[in-house]
Formats: sequence, structure tokens, C-alpha cells
Amino acid sequence: MKDADAPGPRGADLHEVAEAAARAFDLVPAGPDEPKPRGGVAQRLETDPDTVERDLMKLVLTIIELLRQLMERTALHRVDQGDLREDQEERIGMTLMILQDRMTELCERYGLTMEDLNLDLGPLGSLLPRDGA
Repeated sequence: MKDADAPGPRGADLHEVAEAAARAFDLVPAGPDEPKPRGGVAQRLETDPDTVERDLMKLVLTIIELLRQLMERTALHRVDQGDLREDQEERIGMTLMILQDRMTELCERYGLTMEDLNLDLGPLGSLLPRDGA
């Protein structure tokens, strides 16, 4: 977790994040030792009609899981601070449990695991926190 007093991201940090995200989705141009396509523009984005729906769902579910985890951490923080009434705590808890169940169902439907949603961002580590972290 980032320290509250730490300075915001610098330009170089943002550039590293962008490069890591692009590598995670294989959208970076081919390296100098990789063969160039005939058109001269190197692209690594594959559009296989058989997997496009699954790949799109993987991206959507990854974003939803990231937001779910952020919501869960915010809710836990608010509970720790005593900002919520007991009925609000219970409603938030039930909502997060239902969302987790739906995520599991959608992952099963598209043949994904929660680990599949955790994109590797290279030197920055993984996109989603590991369980128990």
C-alpha cells in the first residue's frame, strides 16, 4: 500500500506504468530482434474471433475486481473508523459478498480464475493485491 505522505507519481513512474500495462496486454511494438511485419508497423494485438469475447470479459472482470477490492478496503477502513451504523455495515458486507459470488460465477462461465485477472505489470508487480497481502 502506498504511504499517505509519499509524493505522487512522477512522470517517469507514469511512463513505467504505461509500458508495463502495454506489455501486460501485448500491445507494445516488437523489439529490434523480432521480425517486422510486411506493412512496416509492428503490432502484437491478436484478434482471434474464437477468444475475443473471453479476452474482453477478462479485461472487464479485471477492472471490476480491482474496483471490488478498493470498495472492500474502503468499507473496512470506514468500519475501523466507526463511520458506519451497524445496519450499514451489514448491508455493505452483504453487497460485497454478493458481488464476490457474481465474480466467481462469471469467471467460471468464461473459464477464468481469479489469478487470470491479476495482470503482471512487470517491475511494478501485479495489478491486484495477492490474497493475504
